[in-house]
Amino acid sequence: MRLPYELQLGWRYTRAGRATRRNGFISFISGVSMLGIALGVAALIIVLSVMNGFQKEVRDRMLGVVSHIEIFSRDGQALQSLEEIMAAARKNPEVIGAAPFINTQALIARGEDMKGAIVRGIDPKLEPEVTDTGGIASKGTFDKLVPGEFGIVLGIELARSMFVQPGDKVTLVAPGGQVTPAGVVPRLKQFTVVGTFDSGHYEYDSALAMVHEQDAAKVFRLEGPTGIRLKLKDLNEARDVADQLAVSLPGEFLIRDWTRQNKTWFAAVQVEKRMMFIILTLIVAVAAFNLVSTLVMTVTDKRADIAILRTLGSSPRSIMGIFVVQGAMVGVIGTVAGLLLGLGIAYNIDVIVPFLEQLFHASFLPKDIYLISKMPSDPQQSDIMPIAIISLILAFLATLYPSWRASRVNPAEALRYE
Repeated sequence: MRLPYELQLGWRYTRAGRATRRNGFISFISGVSMLGIALGVAALIIVLSVMNGFQKEVRDRMLGVVSHIEIFSRDGQALQSLEEIMAAARKNPEVIGAAPFINTQALIARGEDMKGAIVRGIDPKLEPEVTDTGGIASKGTFDKLVPGEFGIVLGIELARSMFVQPGDKVTLVAPGGQVTPAGVVPRLKQFTVVGTFDSGHYEYDSALAMVHEQDAAKVFRLEGPTGIRLKLKDLNEARDVADQLAVSLPGEFLIRDWTRQNKTWFAAVQVEKRMMFIILTLIVAVAAFNLVSTLVMTVTDKRADIAILRTLGSSPRSIMGIFVVQGAMVGVIGTVAGLLLGLGIAYNIDVIVPFLEQLFHASFLPKDIYLISKMPSDPQQSDIMPIAIISLILAFLATLYPSWRASRVNPAEALRYE
C-alpha cells in the first residue's frame, strides 16, 4: 500500500540529510527539539513516579498504626454490644479484620522526665487483624501485653526520648484525678516497658504507647473498649465503606476513615504533585515550541520544493499537511523516546540510585533525616497517559503556524531567483 505523498515528504524532511550545511543545521535543530521533548517527558514521569512512591511509602507506614476505619460511640463512652457491632461490620465484604480498642491521652513519666502520649488499649489476639504488628515490632512483642501485669509497648522515638529500654518502669498519669479530703490527686499507675515498635512514621513513633485493653480500662475507669478498628481489602475504598457502615450498623456511631483523619497531609501532597506537574509541563512546552523555529527554517529552505509541488497541482492543504507531518513526527518520536527513558528509570530507580550513591560516595536519603532511606517509585497510568497526550498536543499545535506559512508560499515568487 502506497502512503500519501504528504506522509512521505513529511518523513523525508524529518530525517533531512546533511548534503548541505543548511540541511545539516536544520536536522540538528530538529534533533534538539526531539531531545528536548524526550527529556521533558522523561523528567515528568520520573518526578511524578517518585512522588507517588513517597506518598505510597508514607501512607503504608502510617496505616501500619492508623486504622482504615474507626467506629466510636457518640458519647465517647464504652461501646455496648461490642461483639454484635463487630459481627455486623464483618458482614461488609470489604472488611477483613476488626479489633476493639481504647484510645485516650495521658502523661508518661520516668523520674523527672515526663511526656504527653496517646495511650491505646488493644487486644493482642485481635490486633494483628488490623495492624501489621510484625512489620513494626519484633515477633512476640505485643503478646507480652498480659492483662493484670500492666505492660506497655512504646514507640521507638518515645522510648529514646525518655531513655527507657524493655524492663524499665514508667509511670502513667491518667487525666482526671481522684477527689480526696486533701484535694484532687492524679491517678498514677506504674507500667513495665515490655518492648518498642517502629512504624517508620515519627508522629506515631514519638507519641503512641500501647497497653492491654483491660489494663487501660482499669486505669482510665472505663467499662470496656471505646472503639473498634477495621481493616479493609482495599484501603482506597475506606470512605465508601464508612458511608455504608453508617447505614448498616445497628445504632448510631461516629465513623471516620483514614482519609479524613489525615486529610490535611494528603491534600498538601496532592497540591504539591499538581504544581510539579504544571512546572515540568512547561519544560515540555518549551521543547515543543522549539519546533516552530525548526519548521520555519525548513519552510524557508524548501520554498523552491513547495513552489514545484504547487505547480504540479498540490493544494495549499496538502503543502500544510507535509509540514504538519514533519512536526508531528518529531513530537511522536520525542514523546515515545521520553516515555521509554522515563519508565526505564522509574522502574529501575531502586538500582540506579544506589549505584549513583556508591559512585559519588553520597547518601541522597539519610536515615536520620527522612522517613525512608531508599528512593521509592510508583509509576501510575493515570499520570503517564496525560503526560503523553499533552506532549503530543503541544507538538501538534507548534506545527500549525509554520505549516500555514508554507501553504501560503507564492510559486512565482519562490522560483524567481532559482
